[in-house]
Amino acid sequence: MSNSVEATAPAGGGVQSVDRALTILQVLARAGELGVTEIAAELGVHKSTAFRLVATLESHGMVEQHQGRGKYRLGVGLLRLAGATTARLDLVQEARPVCRQLAQDTGETVNLAVLSGSSALYLDQVAGTSALQTHNWVGQHIPLHATSNGKVLLAGLPPARREELVGRLPSYTSATITQRARLREELTAVATQGWAVAVDELEMGLAAVAAPIRSAHGDVVASMSLSGPTFRLTEARIAEVLPALLQAADEVSHRMGWGRR
Repeated sequence: MSNSVEATAPAGGGVQSVDRALTILQVLARAGELGVTEIAAELGVHKSTAFRLVATLESHGMVEQHQGRGKYRLGVGLLRLAGATTARLDLVQEARPVCRQLAQDTGETVNLAVLSGSSALYLDQVAGTSALQTHNWVGQHIPLHATSNGKVLLAGLPPARREELVGRLPSYTSATITQRARLREELTAVATQGWAVAVDELEMGLAAVAAPIRSAHGDVVASMSLSGPTFRLTEARIAEVLPALLQAADEVSHRMGWGRR
């Protein structure tokens, strides 16, 4: 009876399938290798259901079948995911002392961001010593076209990939860039000069200047920015702190392997 209900009941099926797929990964992590029949028993589902779930995980490289034994084990796709997480943790670890020093030297808040899907994900933030600070951005996804970090990340991409990510350009303030042609021009300038500025583009009263962080291969893998209120982070002030920001971003890049021989 339970098997027939399982096969026909659609309610919550998507979430249930995700839960079962994650359970399979946990079971394989514990057991090492299991056949479909054993996996089905662990989940308490029909063998055909277990096979469909395993086949989906296999198609994404999350599990792989041991040749000749018919058993499944964790796949290299998990290693790629773990590697991406490790790379981000390494970035934060390498950048943190540099960000602290930059925040201390300038008094402004230092932010670290990476590309995540079609937005910028803020990985770390070090508050400056100035009395008025911006709010905590860590863990938030921020629009690429309306932030200095986002512009740096976009400018570091190949043109074709850049166009894929730049879809609709919503307006957040009257200063937000909403025309694709204008954004292209700005990104070209960012790529040439090696830094980006955003003033009042995401929020009125918020200014930021950002510089790229590069990998050992020279690819832009992250962006470091100084941010603060526009009354303090004026055009003259941005010009004043820019050299320190560029030096700090280069230092993190070197820590990540860029420029090493």
